[in-house]
Amino acid sequence: MGKIYGLTGSIASGKSTVSNFFKELNIPIVDADLIAKEVVEIGQPAYVKIVEVFGSQILLENGDINRPLLGSIIFNDKEKRLQLNSIVHPEVRREMVKQADTYLAKGEPLVILDIPLLYEGNSIELVEKVIVVSVSEETQLKRLMKRNELTKEDALLRIASQIPVKEKEARADYVIDNNGDLEDTKRQVVELLNKIIS
Repeated sequence: MGKIYGLTGSIASGKSTVSNFFKELNIPIVDADLIAKEVVEIGQPAYVKIVEVFGSQILLENGDINRPLLGSIIFNDKEKRLQLNSIVHPEVRREMVKQADTYLAKGEPLVILDIPLLYEGNSIELVEKVIVVSVSEETQLKRLMKRNELTKEDALLRIASQIPVKEKEARADYVIDNNGDLEDTKRQVVELLNKIIS
């Protein structure tokens, strides 16, 4: 029977880079972010609930959810963030389990669930082991400000909305240190894979 491992990290830690390295090595990835986008498409049950709770002012002219607007609402209000998560997370989890089971049924030895909020969203029971992508807080802040064109205050707010990297590291089964260059990160991924599938 194949294994299901979770891949997580904090915002701007380079988790997507690590996820892509696993993909290149032919490991199936079930991507929570991708599924989260699909479950809130127009007409989906989660979409309907979000509009009920947050009102139609969060919609763009074409009816899609205005993600930056919704993001700015939930990053500044913990209660609203929890409300949104309670709508989206169950739908995402259902779909993730379905996709993982499909891969395992095909005989894949390892399936990775790429879940940014693995700990925050209490998704730990979906996986056997956890791989955390880690960076220093300084690197995380710099990358996030650059990537999302955020002010230092906004970037710090987003970082503070998640469990600190150090805490995730302490709870992980495996840690990939992403402070170095891409080659170094890729080498760690290959070594880890050899250890898991041996």
